[in-house]
Amino acid sequence: MPHRTLAALLAAAFCAIFAMPLQGQAFERGLSDFGAAGKRQPDGAPVDVELVLAVDVSWSMDRSEQEIQRDGYAAAFRDPKVQEAIMEGVNGRVAVTYVEWAGTVSQTVVVPWTLIDSKESADAFAYRLATELPDRERRTSISAAIDAIVPMFTGNGFEGLRRVIDISGDGPNNQGRMVTMARDAAVASGITINGLPLMTSDGGYSWGSIPDLDRYYSNCVIGGPRAFVIPVNDWSQFPEAVRRKLILELAGGWPVEQHLPGPVLRAQELPSADCLVGENMWMERQQRWMDDSR
Repeated sequence: MPHRTLAALLAAAFCAIFAMPLQGQAFERGLSDFGAAGKRQPDGAPVDVELVLAVDVSWSMDRSEQEIQRDGYAAAFRDPKVQEAIMEGVNGRVAVTYVEWAGTVSQTVVVPWTLIDSKESADAFAYRLATELPDRERRTSISAAIDAIVPMFTGNGFEGLRRVIDISGDGPNNQGRMVTMARDAAVASGITINGLPLMTSDGGYSWGSIPDLDRYYSNCVIGGPRAFVIPVNDWSQFPEAVRRKLILELAGGWPVEQHLPGPVLRAQELPSADCLVGENMWMERQQRWMDDSR
């Protein structure tokens, strides 16, 4: 049997086994341990959006690239336009948490749910992001990240007009259940998933990356009302892409999209993609290892 066919069959069996979400929970660390977390809000405190920033820290990115991500988000929350988007919303405040993820058991809350309702609180959130080095973990499970994040909206002390998960990553799902299953379950619970695909390999793709990651994110990862993808083709674009993305997510009803340069792609806007490409690549890699060991 050809290796590709065998790998496809193994991937299908693998996904069937792991079709149910993992009953995991994001581990919390960071300055909250030292009293730096946002003040706990009464249940149902109104905000314009409850936003989870879910950032890939898998081994496919080196330390400098991970620091670019952290610094980009920190700079964005200090940006006057992002702060204006927050303050000019219906309620004039948002709730944000920052989560790093990799494989099926690698989800870490770096900054817990934090109320941002002023320049001072936005600057404080940025400061928390800038004070701790990111971890590096193995494998890429977008589905497990989504499954671990969805329960975080329950009992977080806020009641948002929208609930949004913002996922950035540099490769397709290759561990855990199918990403479309996790995506569809999150969307069914009223959550929008946006994406920031990092296509920054400059043509030198590793085994776990694909050239059309924007298509994969558009078709397989994002979903829900007004879901969108902003591709990043070079690390120099990352700070501006994050700033633009946050303005779109935090501005609520603002008609800001037409004033922002660069592509903003909606769900299913690009040609279809293979939503099992990452799993198939992993199984083919496993098969090669088995063949080489004989």
